[in-house]
Amino acid sequence: MTRHAFVFPGQGSQSVGMGRELAETFPAAREVFEEVDEALGQNLSRLMFEGEAQTLTATENAQPALFAVSLAVVRTLEREGGFSLPDKALLMAGHSLGEYAALAAAGVMGIAEGARLLRLRGQAMQRAVPAGLGSMAALLGIEVADAQKLCAEMSQGQVLEIANDNGGGQIVVSGHEAAVKRAMEGAKACGVRRVVQLPVSAPFHSTLMAPAAEEMAAALAQVSFKAPRVPVVANVTAAEVSNAEDIKRLLVQQVTGQVRWRETVLNMVAAGVTQQHELGAGKVLTGLARRIAPDMTADHAGTPAEIETLLKNF
Repeated sequence: MTRHAFVFPGQGSQSVGMGRELAETFPAAREVFEEVDEALGQNLSRLMFEGEAQTLTATENAQPALFAVSLAVVRTLEREGGFSLPDKALLMAGHSLGEYAALAAAGVMGIAEGARLLRLRGQAMQRAVPAGLGSMAALLGIEVADAQKLCAEMSQGQVLEIANDNGGGQIVVSGHEAAVKRAMEGAKACGVRRVVQLPVSAPFHSTLMAPAAEEMAAALAQVSFKAPRVPVVANVTAAEVSNAEDIKRLLVQQVTGQVRWRETVLNMVAAGVTQQHELGAGKVLTGLARRIAPDMTADHAGTPAEIETLLKNF
């Protein structure tokens, strides 16, 4: 018996043109983009479809934009397939900001509310650390224990932490720029296969983001969440969460905490998931799933053709 999980991508999956074909093909997708534009008081969809890459990549734009594409796919699948996504899912999860998309797809929050929270999240993250003070780097070909040891050795009194355990030997570190650069040099010296400084504007998922976590705690206290219609696997615990207040608490922790994606995927498989569907822009999570859990089927849907293919599974 096939058991489905739906997962949603995070920052880095954005590209100019994303969502345009969806909007041109499906009225349901177009409605989502219009709803997000109205909620933000900004023509975000135009920026997504035909704007400048640098502007789209800005954190305050990229986060709600990626959310919009994911929810446009969700709404289209439900409208075209004639079913509710939670009825087909055993679990849902999302990578960093993608967790908001998972929660919206599970019925915890509305689309407009999710977009507004992510706009605030992006702005708060940008405000938390002055430009040039923090950085992030991807280390390819290193396991968690070795990365933890590297961070301990190279921190030298500064912040240097694992931000993402993406699986398949891919670890992202985050913290003060000088410490991240020391980690990159140390990783090369240890024979790590590849080291890449990420083109991000702040050290996400590190304790340097504490001011942003405080802002999100205040914002989340003002909104009312519903219990999810299907359990969502939280980033910071890699465990299922189904209580609305617990979800808020974990979203606050997520701002400074580690994205435990490798464990998330493995725990979904242990719970019985046999097929993962990535909904939204890009194919990052699909590639990670194939390395983390090669026996699980993984696919993605972000274009009309991919949606039509995915609907055949149901």
